[in-house]
Amino acid sequence: MPAALIVGASRGIGLEFVRQYRAEGWNVTATHRDPAAGERLRALGATPIQVDVREDAQLARLGRTAAAAAPDLALVNAGVYGSRTTSLASVPQGDEFDSVMRTNVLAPMRLVAALAAPLAARGATLGFMSSRMGSIAETSAFNGALYRVSKTALNMVARLAHNEYGTKGLRVLSFHPGWVRTDMGGANADVEVRDSVAGLRAVIADPLRYPGGGFFDYRGAAIAW
Repeated sequence: MPAALIVGASRGIGLEFVRQYRAEGWNVTATHRDPAAGERLRALGATPIQVDVREDAQLARLGRTAAAAAPDLALVNAGVYGSRTTSLASVPQGDEFDSVMRTNVLAPMRLVAALAAPLAARGATLGFMSSRMGSIAETSAFNGALYRVSKTALNMVARLAHNEYGTKGLRVLSFHPGWVRTDMGGANADVEVRDSVAGLRAVIADPLRYPGGGFFDYRGAAIAW
């Protein structure tokens, strides 16, 4: 039976990944911060682990747990948007800046260090939930500056992980889920969460068409870095 680790599964896209993989019979380990989310995950048949990805000790413990579980897929979905600023001049500093960068960039770096080697030994996939907003080539606006910068940095983390571990058996991918109707995306977003996740799962399931080192959206289209 295949196994997945979903990091950041309290709600939205992460929770939907858990729901869909469990419906197909996968063993799923899923992280959350809110105890109530743990109960939702347990009700779906997942194994919940309470983790704050901003805390190094908790990430190290998660890495040990995940290595022992030997997943076929690890998906790093945990992320925050931060202030919806419309100018570089208004980008928040201090605690909010640190929280966004620790969650969206440093935590994935720590997870690569903890997970990449055991995942590579299994020929597994490591996926990062990025965003088209992190594409330098496709940037045409200036809203959400802090979020954009964090996702661009996340894409570099993914490429570095691919460069270091791709030849050792690890398939590393970055994803754009679309503008999804979740708490982060808002009610006016144009993609249903179930459709986004179903599309991303199709990409994950097809390593020949979607090889490691790529940046793909939920429809399977390649995105320029």
